[in-house]
Amino acid sequence: MFNHIMVGSNDIERSKRFYDAVLGTLGAGEPMRNQLDSGQTRYFYRHEGNTFCISEPINGEAATFANGATIGFKCNSPEQVHDFHDTAVAHGGTSIEEPPGLRNSAMGPLYLAYVRDPDGNKLCALHRPKKDR
Repeated sequence: MFNHIMVGSNDIERSKRFYDAVLGTLGAGEPMRNQLDSGQTRYFYRHEGNTFCISEPINGEAATFANGATIGFKCNSPEQVHDFHDTAVAHGGTSIEEPPGLRNSAMGPLYLAYVRDPDGNKLCALHRPKKDR
C-alpha cells in the first residue's frame, strides 16, 4: 500500500545519526544521500523493499511532527523491540507511553515500544507474537 514514509528534520545530521542507529537495529544499512538543487538534504533508508526518508523541509519552514500520527516499524522479536527502544533513547529519542512490553489490542496481543525521535515524530516498534497452534 505504501511506497515510502518521509519525515522532516530541523537538524538533518542529528536525525541521520539517530536513524542510522535505530534503523540499524532492524537491519537497515547506510542511507542514500540526496541533495536537492534548492539545497535541502534528504536521506533514504531502503530495507526489505521499504523506504523511510528524513528530509529538510523543502519550503524552508521548520519541520514539525504530525499530532496523532505514529510510524510503526515491524520487529522480529520482543528483544528487537527492546533494542529499537533502548537504541532510540541512547541516541536522543524519548521513551513515551508505557515501558516496552506486551499489550492487548483489538488485533490481539502485540509487543510494543513507543519513542519520539529528536524532532518529535512518534515511532512504534512492534512485534506480533505468533499464536500457539
